[in-house]
Amino acid sequence: MKDILEFAIGKEIEAYEFYRDASKKITKDENLAKTFEELASQELKHRKFLEDLLQGHIHSFSMPEIEDYRISETVEKPKLSTDMKFADAVALAMKNEEEAMVMYSRLAKAGSDPQQKELFEELSKMEELHKVRLEEIYVNAAYGEVW
Repeated sequence: MKDILEFAIGKEIEAYEFYRDASKKITKDENLAKTFEELASQELKHRKFLEDLLQGHIHSFSMPEIEDYRISETVEKPKLSTDMKFADAVALAMKNEEEAMVMYSRLAKAGSDPQQKELFEELSKMEELHKVRLEEIYVNAAYGEVW
């Protein structure tokens, strides 16, 4: 379990560094840079949660079931650029969360230890929750004319 949590913490650190670096590279759109800063901040909170779990301050957790409309699965992953549009930046973040969700889901299916499987399933749900939140932002940004 310790190895799993340390792996997950490492992934949160990678995500934090990606969003932090992206926020610094975006110079033409202050709102977009701020969005990446907020995403980096969320990843720090996820890291802290996992560290608390690792240290035994939290003994278990359960993520709520959510409705996933799988919007990210219909979107191509854009490349990070300094002049990307807001909707593309959200799509990039959403695809990153989708990839993390799928990775944890596959690890859960591949595992044989019930406790490890459960932890991977909950980590997958946590990433799915992040993805769904980003999908809501994406829909509003990419298809604002519908509203």
